Order: sequence, then C-alpha cells, then structure tokens
Amino acid sequence: MPQVDTARFLKDLHELRKIGAYKTGVHRPTFSPEDMESRRWLMERMKECGLEPSIDGIGNVIGRHPGPGPKLLVGSHIESQNQAGWLDGALGVMAGVALARSGLPVDVIAFADEEGHYGGFIGSRSFIGELSEDEIDRLSNRYHGKTLRQALREAGLEGLPRIQREPGRHKGFLELHIEQGTQLESAGQQVGVVKGIVAIWQWRITIEGMQDHAGGTTMAERRDAGLTAVRLLAMLDERMPMACGPRSTWTCGRIALDPGAASIIPGKAEVLFQFRDVEEPVLARMEACLRACVQEANRRERCAVTLEALSLSKPALCDEAMQDALAGAAEALAPGAWRHMPSGAGHDAQYMAKVMPAAMLFSPSIGGISHHWAEDTKDEDLAKCVEVLAEGAARYLAAGQAVE
Repeated sequence: MPQVDTARFLKDLHELRKIGAYKTGVHRPTFSPEDMESRRWLMERMKECGLEPSIDGIGNVIGRHPGPGPKLLVGSHIESQNQAGWLDGALGVMAGVALARSGLPVDVIAFADEEGHYGGFIGSRSFIGELSEDEIDRLSNRYHGKTLRQALREAGLEGLPRIQREPGRHKGFLELHIEQGTQLESAGQQVGVVKGIVAIWQWRITIEGMQDHAGGTTMAERRDAGLTAVRLLAMLDERMPMACGPRSTWTCGRIALDPGAASIIPGKAEVLFQFRDVEEPVLARMEACLRACVQEANRRERCAVTLEALSLSKPALCDEAMQDALAGAAEALAPGAWRHMPSGAGHDAQYMAKVMPAAMLFSPSIGGISHHWAEDTKDEDLAKCVEVLAEGAARYLAAGQAVE
C-alpha cells in the first residue's frame, strides 16, 4: 500500500485556500491574478515531489513523472466560481500531488476553466484535442465580456503551445472531488465510488403571445406569454416524476419576459430548461415528457410554444476496472462506510473518459453545500479519501490493464 502523507496533503490544501481567500472560501476566477498565482504555487509543489511542471497556452498545468513506463493521470482544476468554495477542484489536484509524493507513477494535471468562466471545459477539451483555435477566437467571459484571447495575453499565456495527451502514456485518469450533495453525509459514509457522470440536456422554450396594455386589455382577450410559461413549468414539475429515474434532476434556470415591465402584458417569454441523468433511456423518457408537455401547452394555451435543443451531451460511465480497484480500496480502508453513486454534476473526468479509462471518487460535502464560500468537508474525510484514492490507484496499476 502506498504511504500517503495525509498531514502534508491537508497542509497543502489549506495553503492553497489562502490564495484568493474569501470568507471561508475562495475567489479565484479563471485567469485572474489569484488564479495565476495559484498555478505558479502549484508548479512549485509539483517540483518538490519530483514532477516536471509546465503550463500551456490555455492555462493547463501539468506535472510529468520523469520515470519510465505507463502512468496514471490524476487531477481536476484549481480556479473557482465567484466567491465560492475552497475544495471544488482543488481537492483533486492536491490529491494528485499527494499520490506523486507517495511514489506512485502519476502525472498531475490542473485543467483550466472547468468552471466555465470563458467556455465549457476548455482545459480538458484542449488536452484531448477538442478545442479549436476558431473557438478560442469566439469565446469571452460570461460575467464581464473580456475575450479569451485578451485574458490569455494578460495572463502571460499567449503564444505558448497547448499540451495535448500523449497516446500510450496513461493507463487512466482519476479525479477526487467533493460530492456537492448530501448522500454520503446523510448516510454517515466517507467515500463515494462514482459509477458515471450525468449527461445534461439543455433546452430553450420560446413562447409567443401578444404584448398589450395591463389595464386596458381584459383577461379574456389576453395572450400572456408569462402566464403560459408559468403553467407549462408547473405541468413539467407535475409530470417529470413519472418519467425520471431515482437521481434525475430538472431545473428552470432562467425565465425572461419581454418587455419585462410592470404594466405591460409580456408578448414573449424565453425559458432555459435542463434535465440530468446518467442513463440514456431515462433521458429519452424525460425528453418525451418535455415534448408532450409542450404539445399539451400548444393545445390549451392562446400562445405558441416552441422547443429548441441547445445541447444534448452523453453520460460518461466510469471504467469498471478502475471502479473495482477503488471499491476494493474503499472496503479495505473504510469498511461499510462507502457506496457506489452517480455524479450529478459535470467534471473534467467526463472528457478524459472519451480518450482513456476514467473514474472518480467522492468525499462528503458538509450540508451538501458547494459553489458557495461555506463549502466544506471534514479533514478526516479528506484524509481518508486520499488514502483510498492512492490504494485504488496502486491496485489498478498492478492489475495490468492496457494503456490507451
């Protein structure tokens, strides 16, 4: 069993949270001065444990193991959402450093912008060859509008080559992450072995009514797009439970009314709606439910409702051999205190799973809180999970699976 220095691992994590500290969390948006300081800090930690660090033209930091033979790739991201938590992403990167320090043959990577300030998973997508220069030209920050090209230039990354995976080098990818939910804590468990990462299906629902005067137009005459939107969403919330799986979720993230004034009947409404699950048959049932509700709204209402698919991703199932190795490690080190579970959020691992075996391990989240500065996990749970990750990595490496 590899000997992980859990005290040093926790010390590193708590040092990293000082960079961009915000209340008990952090504020390290992608390519901000705080984010770039954290990347330079990480490269120093990589050097200390014998890795050869570098940063590429999209901001990915990778520490390469100098020895011969196949490696595991271990990591996550270290930028944060705005005024958010200290563990989301950082846990997986520092776990990789801890595994490298224990002597395991691992490369450690911190992908850029998993949190989506400039685009969707641009670091991991760049690493597997799915991010084009044309897309980089088009992307900009969703909060303040700065272009990605300008941000890269200001961060000192302009002109650096973008590192892509080296076929034949890695036997798989491992990512340790906080659960961002309450299942582990509610069950009094310390470790979650992830079965798969959900697909997220995004939709735009557009409702066309008639803009009119809020006082002069009688209720019988109205074609109120806003009320149609509300009734449609209520119908979806009533009917989705009959189509979904045990861990499906659905969310209306945005309702925009046009013109959006107190004394004007809205003539148009736009709704952004998504649902998530790890099983494609369940996703298909949920889509059928959504389409049936839209059809029913068009039959009942005086407003026209149209549905547009924005993105239909595929679930990423975790590699069975890697799951088995992690499960065996969990039972050995935390007997009866672990479970198999799906991930309800997206992670860099879902992109690594396209090109190599990939798996994830979850630690409990106190109160299920994440993407908020109050996000936290007990130190003893963090230590237990990094020990399980190391033991699982050792078991998988010893099993002799083929290199992708």
